[in-house]
Amino acid sequence: RRRPTAHNPNTKMIRSISALALLAACCPSVVSFAPLSVSRANAPSSLASTTYQDEVDCIVIGSGIGGLSCAALLAATGRTVRVLEQHYEIGGCAHAFYMDMNGKTVPSSALKDDPTKKGELFHFEAGPSLYSGLSEERTPNPLKHIYQMIEEEPEWLTYDQWGAFLPEAPEGYQMSIGAENFCKILETYGGEGAVEDWEKLAEQLRPMAGGIKGIPHAAIRGDWGIFLTLILKYPLSFMNVLKYAPAFTAPFDLDKLGVTNKFLRNYLEMLAFLLQGLPADQTLTVVMAYMVEDFFRENAVMDFPKGGSGELMGALARGVTKREGCSVEVSTSVDEVIVENGRAVGVKLAKSGRIIKAKEAVISNADLYNTYKFVPEGKHEGFDKERIEYLGLTAKPKDGSVPFCKSFMHLHLAVKAELIPEDAPPQWTVVQDWDKGIDATGNVVVVSVGSKLDQSLAPPGYHVIHAYTAGNESYEDWEQFEHLMDDAAVRDKDAAYQTFKDERAQPIWDAIQKRAPAVVKGACVIEKVATPLTHARFLNRHRGNYGLAIAPDNAEGWKFPDVKTPLEGYYRCGDSTTSGIGVPATASSGAVCANAIMSVWDQLSLNQKIKMP
Repeated sequence: RRRPTAHNPNTKMIRSISALALLAACCPSVVSFAPLSVSRANAPSSLASTTYQDEVDCIVIGSGIGGLSCAALLAATGRTVRVLEQHYEIGGCAHAFYMDMNGKTVPSSALKDDPTKKGELFHFEAGPSLYSGLSEERTPNPLKHIYQMIEEEPEWLTYDQWGAFLPEAPEGYQMSIGAENFCKILETYGGEGAVEDWEKLAEQLRPMAGGIKGIPHAAIRGDWGIFLTLILKYPLSFMNVLKYAPAFTAPFDLDKLGVTNKFLRNYLEMLAFLLQGLPADQTLTVVMAYMVEDFFRENAVMDFPKGGSGELMGALARGVTKREGCSVEVSTSVDEVIVENGRAVGVKLAKSGRIIKAKEAVISNADLYNTYKFVPEGKHEGFDKERIEYLGLTAKPKDGSVPFCKSFMHLHLAVKAELIPEDAPPQWTVVQDWDKGIDATGNVVVVSVGSKLDQSLAPPGYHVIHAYTAGNESYEDWEQFEHLMDDAAVRDKDAAYQTFKDERAQPIWDAIQKRAPAVVKGACVIEKVATPLTHARFLNRHRGNYGLAIAPDNAEGWKFPDVKTPLEGYYRCGDSTTSGIGVPATASSGAVCANAIMSVWDQLSLNQKIKMP
């Protein structure tokens, strides 16, 4: 089967330029993984008190970072925008949720009239854990730029401590982030040549980062307007991008870059995998160049939104709902994108069958599979052709579909505060064995104790823990239990399923106990395990995927899909588009999608609010 190519050959050159800058949107200092909520609830369907409309300018399906970024920017131009979210919480893969002392889910909509009740609940992070480049006023982070353009933003807390348990450091270490302390890690655990290899690598990559970090990726557009929004405004940075273009788009080849020290090679493999879900040799050099430069930031800190990661989404949602005629609706599933005369003109809702028309655009923030599924086969020849190219006949990689990133295992725990040592860092990473392969099942685990940074995330005297295997859980191993997905009572009684789930969750318990040995099964107030099936069910992610696993220069010729689909009026944003996975990448995809819909003059007006370093 012929692999996908750009459906509009006239934009090939512009796409190449855009792609170069977009690559850096996958900011390595922000790790974002997507776990899941663990129960359903009924909730009111609207987050905004707006006049009911059967027709709006733009409809956004899904309220992930990409969808809400796109919606907020379009709303800022005066368009009427309606966001439709199938879950009872906004945020998609980055949503947050509340539970009471009995482990019962409390929808955020139930807290609207009395926000003080939040202090009695456990606030769980269902997605991102680590952020940087957001508390600073001037930064290259595209999510920060979107906040600046929509004039809404969370309050930021900052910290600089991080912990790690590696094969060379089984007892673990904890220290501040930054280049100087990283060199101390290399000196202590890397052995001969580690620091020298790092300095040699930095010398090669840091000049590349100057251009990428000098371009606001939220200003990219896929037509000739890019000369006004990007090239003429940032000529020096753009020339730097062109200068290093061949290196940017090449795989991160440690051999060619002269990195021979084993510890440093393994460490870089880990960073690449955490950032992109792929090994280093399948990660773009530009992504790693950005990461290396980030090590050298002066006064480097990590950021955390006060009130938890849900506040990231809350700020984006406010950017929509504060505009007249705009709304964000939850518990509202879309059944179908309506196509008339070769154009997407609206959507049909799943439960009511109600039709909502879109004057200008329908935007999907769903994953790639569901973006195609919304449009019935036979409605548009070009769209059907692209659907077959990416998904084949079964939408399974073994049958020739596009490769998907692996899924996750998660633990959401509520514990008494004394079970976690006072001197423990708010986050730590555990790698069991380098030789297993960085993406081996359960080999890499990330642990985050958000209440160490913001005590309001748990009632007084308690902590919340969100720990997960970092994108190394194969969905194929869970296919045997798909028949249990929609029946919780049957799942609870299925011995094989419960045993398998416990086995796969054990590495996460082990990782937590590296720094908090008293946190064991049975000692927690709440113990919730989420699997790839949870991800598939609650977030409607095909095979529990977390975006596309498309490596640079892959032999099969796979390319990330554009924000524009072959179907006129139908757009897409999120982790299944050019930008890839991660918080900055998905935010950037939302901006690029919005830019494809708005005029260059609307965009230039918004871009004036961006503050670059």
